[in-house]
Amino acid sequence: MIDFLWALAAGLGAGLLGGLLGIGGGIVIMPVLRFGFGLSAALSSGTCVLAVFCTSLAGGLRHVRMGHVRWQTVRPVMVAGGIASAAFSVLFLSLAGRGRWLDLCVGSVFLLVALRMMAEGFFLRRVGPRPAASSYRHRPAASAVIGIVSGLLPGLLGIGTGAVLVPAFAWFLKMPIKAAIGSSLVCFSVNAFISAAFKAAQGFVVFEHALPLCAGAVCGALLGARLNKGMPPAALKALFGLVFLFVALKYFIHH
Repeated sequence: MIDFLWALAAGLGAGLLGGLLGIGGGIVIMPVLRFGFGLSAALSSGTCVLAVFCTSLAGGLRHVRMGHVRWQTVRPVMVAGGIASAAFSVLFLSLAGRGRWLDLCVGSVFLLVALRMMAEGFFLRRVGPRPAASSYRHRPAASAVIGIVSGLLPGLLGIGTGAVLVPAFAWFLKMPIKAAIGSSLVCFSVNAFISAAFKAAQGFVVFEHALPLCAGAVCGALLGARLNKGMPPAALKALFGLVFLFVALKYFIHH
């Protein structure tokens, strides 16, 4: 019962943070599973990607209803990302038995996310204006490449791709930021579903942790989406960037 409540609370916190900062809940869920519950690196990856699927699906549907998803661009990203997620999920079996290497890969992703968040947090006022809707570009080939890259993280590591998809949509395809976030969530929900299905079949999902994580994350995401208007995004990103930097270092020095 205590583990159930802890998992529910972790999911709630992950969803809340995702709603506040527009990042995937996996950035919180993964270290909780790895260091809080003491799961192996492989089990943490499989369980995390199932929980994050729920949050990305809920957030993606919300953005679809608000008209933020650019389907013309999303379709090739979804197809390429789905294929890549399946391929890298097969390769995950060769990495699953090498927990140290898996930890180092996940820690590297955390380090990149931490540095990006701290940069945005400390220098947010210096960032130029977001792309306007009129500058949006439809590039099928680029979309397919973005999809392949986005399938690597959930397939091979079990973590989200918001750090890849949102900048790619915003910078390379010149999407407005809301469209970039909504399109990212929709694409990742497909990648996460495929990755979670593979990892469940491979025996790397702990459902007793995954179910309360999913429930808490969905509730937290809905709450975070309502609260983010009154929160200072720069300060939050700087703060959590430092937290994620600590998490990245923990992955590197673990073992």
